[in-house]
Amino acid sequence: MLIKLDENLSITHANFLRNEGYDCERVTDEGLSGEDDQVVWQQVCAEGRFFITLDLDFSDIRRFPPGTHPGILLLRSGSGSS
Repeated sequence: MLIKLDENLSITHANFLRNEGYDCERVTDEGLSGEDDQVVWQQVCAEGRFFITLDLDFSDIRRFPPGTHPGILLLRSGSGSS
């Protein structure tokens, strides 16, 4: 599986995925840090990668309709009480 990690995920995350056999690249390593979400998204889609991010902007299914891309995993940190 081809995976792209957003700039809010670390090299540790990438190394974990690589050690598990995934082809994982990071936005940060490609000089895309600080770029507009649309620029990052175009690169993700051009490479056909599954995108993992903490950025809530990617949760809008009107902008990123399911089935039109390899996928987005939006991670949320466990802060606060439930």
